[in-house]
Amino acid sequence: MSSESNKAAVSVAQETVEGIVHEIKRWGNSDALDSMSRFGIQTRNAFGLSIPQIRDLAKKTGTNHQLALETWKTGIHEARILASMIDDPSQVTQDQMEKWAADFDSWDVVDGCCANLFDKTPFAVKKKSA
Repeated sequence: MSSESNKAAVSVAQETVEGIVHEIKRWGNSDALDSMSRFGIQTRNAFGLSIPQIRDLAKKTGTNHQLALETWKTGIHEARILASMIDDPSQVTQDQMEKWAADFDSWDVVDGCCANLFDKTPFAVKKKSA
């Protein structure tokens, strides 16, 4: 496969939730799961990607609200952090924020969602004071 067609294949893969899950599994590092667990990170549905790897995948994927919603639904630890990085804060609803918060199972997902997405929504200050 040429370099151009390889770039196109990677781009298309990251425009679907299946492609994202494939990349997460491909980049996974089972040795990292022990370290994650030692830091109190829930690993039952994790693949051991580092935050820099997730950021790289987010950069390649780009902003996509619908894809973020679908990616969140996978329940995969790294996919949920990625979803917070690729979602469009202007399209996030308070209902979405509540639903995602109800799914929180690890401090790093909370931190990622709050720092990458929730604090950039137009109602973040209102939610904080509620």
